Amino acid sequence: MITGNGLTLGKYRQLESVKLSLGKPYYESNGIVIYNGDTLELSSNLPPNIFDALIVDPPYCSGAAGSAVGADPSAKYCHSGNTVGRPTFGGDFRDQRSFKYWCSLWIAQALRACKDAAYGLVFTDWRQLATMIDALQAGGFCYKGLISWDKGGGARAPHKGYFRHQCEFIPWGIKGKVPKLKDRGPFPGSYSIGVKQNDKHHMTGKPTPLMQGLGQCVPVGGLAFDPFCGSGTTLVASVLEGRGAIGFEASEEYCEIAARRVDAAQRGELMKFQRE
Repeated sequence: MITGNGLTLGKYRQLESVKLSLGKPYYESNGIVIYNGDTLELSSNLPPNIFDALIVDPPYCSGAAGSAVGADPSAKYCHSGNTVGRPTFGGDFRDQRSFKYWCSLWIAQALRACKDAAYGLVFTDWRQLATMIDALQAGGFCYKGLISWDKGGGARAPHKGYFRHQCEFIPWGIKGKVPKLKDRGPFPGSYSIGVKQNDKHHMTGKPTPLMQGLGQCVPVGGLAFDPFCGSGTTLVASVLEGRGAIGFEASEEYCEIAARRVDAAQRGELMKFQRE
């Protein structure tokens, strides 16, 4: 049975159990829920066995010095530090050892909240790829492979002697055994989707079509979890693909952006980013 918000009755009940555990969300509408807060604190109170997939684009902490806790990510992710109006974000300062430990903590919490045969998909870049594969397994997912995202020929290269840093990566795993699906799949192992500035609401935001593709691992009417939802692209993609989703985000400013994007998606619109 599918409820009025598009979720199965079982998933609707599980969504209600999340609200009982975590309290009133920052935003809720038709199977999409956003909580404003730290993911380690929030995830520790999630009920078990509710999510069909962890789909997350966390801070990469790539190239972080480890001591620059107050460093602004705009210096690393934006040309000449110009954010063109995109808010900055926190948590991008950890060195590699602390990054692996931190990731293993929140991945383990997410695993507990995932049901058996749930997928774990976690974005990373070339610097942190091996570290994130380790953290995915330390958190309890069985590592099954690597998805690549080709950003296109506009990707950065420090100078002409470099191969472009054209791809980012999504190590993926399973809680238990890979399910044998009949209603969808097999899923692409590589995506070639360019970044459109009017679809990029976060400094490190991913294209909506990319997140729609990855979200196919969640059954129709099922529930995805994004513990670092940022500007809400995983949530928007879930709306567009008939899935439910819960997102956590530490920045209230980004919670508001995500909520407005979800509202637009539920009206059948894609909110466009307006450069300053």
